[in-house]
Amino acid sequence: MTSDTDQTEPVSERAGQPGPSEQSEQFEQFEQSERLRDLVVGARVVLWDFDGPICRLFAGYSADRVAGELVDWLEGLGLKELLTQEEQVHPDPHVLLGAVNRRRHRSDLVADFEERLTREELRAVATAWPTAYADPLIRTWSALDVGLAITTNNSPRVVSEYLATRGLLDCFAPHIYGRTQELHLLKPDPYCLNRALSAMGVAPAQALMVGDTTSDLTAARRAGVPFLGYGHNERKAKILQEAGAETVVHSLEPVLRLLWETKGPGPAGT
Repeated sequence: MTSDTDQTEPVSERAGQPGPSEQSEQFEQFEQSERLRDLVVGARVVLWDFDGPICRLFAGYSADRVAGELVDWLEGLGLKELLTQEEQVHPDPHVLLGAVNRRRHRSDLVADFEERLTREELRAVATAWPTAYADPLIRTWSALDVGLAITTNNSPRVVSEYLATRGLLDCFAPHIYGRTQELHLLKPDPYCLNRALSAMGVAPAQALMVGDTTSDLTAARRAGVPFLGYGHNERKAKILQEAGAETVVHSLEPVLRLLWETKGPGPAGT
C-alpha cells in the first residue's frame, strides 16, 4: 500500500521549488539577460539594419510582387534567362539584383535594374510599418549621446525618406550607409559597417549591430562588431540562432526597458 506522500514527482517540485528543467530554463534566461545588458550598455555606436529592425518596408507593398515585376521586366528585354529557375521565383528583389550584377557587372542593365528597385522601395515607404518600440528606442539612444548609423542593403534615398516621415532623420544623419553602385559590396560584405565605423571614429568592439538576417550577422562578424539579433517571430529567431547569433530578441521592448533602467529615469520621447 502506498501513502499520499509517495514521491511521484521530484521533491523540489513538491516543495514549490523549481525542478531541474525549470532551473535550467531560468539560468538560460538569466544568461540571455546578462548578454543583452553587456551588448546594450557597452555600445558607443549602434549600427542598425533598416528593413526589419526599424520598419517592415514592404508591409503594405509586397516584396514578392516587386520581385515578380522585375523578372517580368527582364523577360520583356529577352533577358529572363540571366536568372536561374530558382531565382526567377525568389521573393526577395535584392537576391535578383545580386544575381543580375554577378552576370552583368557594371553594365547599364544593372544600373537600370537598381534604379527600378529603388523606385519600388520609395513607393513602399508610404505603407511601411514601423517596428514596435523602434522609434522610442532610437530617440532614447540618441538622447543618451550614443551614435547611430544605418547599415543596409536598401537605397539610402529610401532610408532617408522613411526616417524623415517618422521625425527620426536627425538621429542618424549623416550616417546612412546604404546600397551603392558597388553592388558586390552589399551585406554580407562588411563594407557598409566599415564605412560607418570609420566615419564615426569608433572601434568595432565599441559598436553594436542590430540586424534580422544571417547576412547582417555575417557582416557584423567580418567587421568585428558585436551583434544583437531581432527576430519578430520564432522562425526568424531560430534562423539567426542556428547561424550562431548568441543574443536574439523577439521585441525591442526589453532593449528599451534596459536603457531606461540603466541610463535614466524614463523614455526620451515616443
